[in-house]
Amino acid sequence: MEATQTLDARGLNCPLPILRTKKSLNAMQSGDTLKVVATDPGSLKDMVSFCTQTGNALLSSQQTGGDFEFFIRKA
Repeated sequence: MEATQTLDARGLNCPLPILRTKKSLNAMQSGDTLKVVATDPGSLKDMVSFCTQTGNALLSSQQTGGDFEFFIRKA
């Protein structure tokens, strides 16, 4: 899956990955895709809640080693 932009949130603890995701999405156009890479295990639950509350689409999430990758399409 290709992303319009990538956000490296590795090493950040909640709520920083969500805050950085929100800031990145605010600078993007509707329909753009953001890839977020985080290491905080809490980001799994937080990213689902964030997307549900904001109306953005969580296209996929996966864990690769110690990294969590999310693809989000801006509403």
